[in-house]
Amino acid sequence: MREMKDRIAILKRQLKTLQTQHVRSEAKRKREEAQRAKKDDTRRKLLAGTVVLEKVARGEIQEAQFREWLNGVLTQREDRALFDL
Repeated sequence: MREMKDRIAILKRQLKTLQTQHVRSEAKRKREEAQRAKKDDTRRKLLAGTVVLEKVARGEIQEAQFREWLNGVLTQREDRALFDL
């Protein structure tokens, strides 16, 4: 009977260890997924901005319209300074 209790105790410790590893692994996976999503979002914004700036440069979008858009959404002083707003 003592042998059985010892075996149960060992298995419980192993289970606890595996559960801890699983929780850590899931947290790491979620963290990496969030980082990847943020990088993708940043890349999408960069590419969209590149397209808009190119269209302004080609005259396909009026610069005045573009500046209105920027003026309507940019609130931080540093961001506004980049576009001389």
